[in-house]
Amino acid sequence: MMNIPDILALGPVMPVIVIDDSTQAVPLAEALLSGGIRTIEITLRTPAALDAIRAVAANCPDITIGAGTVNRAELAHHARDAGAAFAVSPGTTDDVISGCNAAGLPLLPGASTVSEMMALQADGFEAVKFFPANAAGGASFIKALISPLPGLSVCPTGGITQDTAPDWLSLSNVPCVGGSWIAPQAAIADGDFDGIASRATAAAALQDRG
Repeated sequence: MMNIPDILALGPVMPVIVIDDSTQAVPLAEALLSGGIRTIEITLRTPAALDAIRAVAANCPDITIGAGTVNRAELAHHARDAGAAFAVSPGTTDDVISGCNAAGLPLLPGASTVSEMMALQADGFEAVKFFPANAAGGASFIKALISPLPGLSVCPTGGITQDTAPDWLSLSNVPCVGGSWIAPQAAIADGDFDGIASRATAAAALQDRG
């Protein structure tokens, strides 16, 4: 089983996926893989999400699947049973942590304040999801945490684009960013997998500016 730091090291961008039709999940995953993307977060925001995770897990073993929007303990069990390799939460509660522990599912916990990050680090977490990244303080906020929170990796998600991702990735505590620009919900619904593959290629090629 991969741990969260290993998963975040799979590439500079983790696409955040909202999918309405599970039959599009495998073509989507194949398009992302063709562009060099090796991990995705499929959010549990639609009725199709668990079936989409199940389809990708069964047909695309080369991509590591996270279940996003895990905000209740029972969702961790559902995600694990569908084939997710890890969970992502928008924020973090004791219920979510205990649910992921009980399910044996590694968790990338959500946090937006220094106190939340300190508490999670004290609980043994080596990485957090910073959400909503732009609204909660932007790259300058995360840069300021490099010295006071050594050893904590941050995956910012929320409002990040192809153009702004390098600003985040230049920070030593940001191994990976999350973003919906690679495979937006409308592009998936339209079956624009060529466009998704093209954006995946560009995202996978992002290099640190630092």
